[in-house]
Amino acid sequence: MGAIRTPRGRWVEEGLQALADGGPEAVRIETLAKRIGVTKGGFYGYFADRGALLEAMLDAWERESVDEVLDRVEREGGDPKTKIQRAGALTFSNDRLLPIDLAIRDWARRDEAVAERLRRVDNGRMALLRQMIGTFCSDADEVEARSLLAFCVAIGENFLAADHGERTRAEVLARAADLLLNRPAPGRA
Repeated sequence: MGAIRTPRGRWVEEGLQALADGGPEAVRIETLAKRIGVTKGGFYGYFADRGALLEAMLDAWERESVDEVLDRVEREGGDPKTKIQRAGALTFSNDRLLPIDLAIRDWARRDEAVAERLRRVDNGRMALLRQMIGTFCSDADEVEARSLLAFCVAIGENFLAADHGERTRAEVLARAADLLLNRPAPGRA
């Protein structure tokens, strides 16, 4: 009986976890093999080199964080405001995708090819925001500003260390979403 090979997807997944934990420098074939519990020889059955793995990781991240999120948002339906919140929650509130997304953003600061990939992903995300916000806001400048603010809140709040007085971060984020999505404050219907 032949040996069972470690699936290609497992190498990609372990690579994404290593990226989230320590950046692209942490994505090392030998280290991944140890994490998986195999020798590094099986790696070369799927990838020519580390660069090919990094590319496969970016492909997987883009597919999961854009295509799969959009598919799920459409499949689960709802009004545009619900769709915006669901897309944000799936992408930026997820214990799995958020750390990978933040690591890719950091990596993009030092690698133009990664920056170009991130730009494409962010442009897709902004297009969704523009489309959804455009259903309840007719001013093109305001649609663009609300879309930018919503995206900045989703990403930037992960880097903010400020307190909010008597309010929790969750309360402030919920109110920010209400403002961006043109919803009345709770209790003010």
